[in-house]
Amino acid sequence: MQIYRFLTGEDDSSFCHKVTKALSEGWVLYGPPTYAYDAFTKKMRCGQAVTKIAPDQPYDPDKKLVDY
Repeated sequence: MQIYRFLTGEDDSSFCHKVTKALSEGWVLYGPPTYAYDAFTKKMRCGQAVTKIAPDQPYDPDKKLVDY
């Protein structure tokens, strides 16, 4: 099964750490990152899709994606 996550965060080092942590856990970048202005917070926000193959595991909507 292929699992999909979309990571988001403020444009700072914590977002980079979030993506780096996902990569270190076996997630793979999926497509280019996104970058947008959040008018409510008046800050830039980033997004990055990642995927991971979880062999021999059925999909469970109640399970957190990071637990695969």
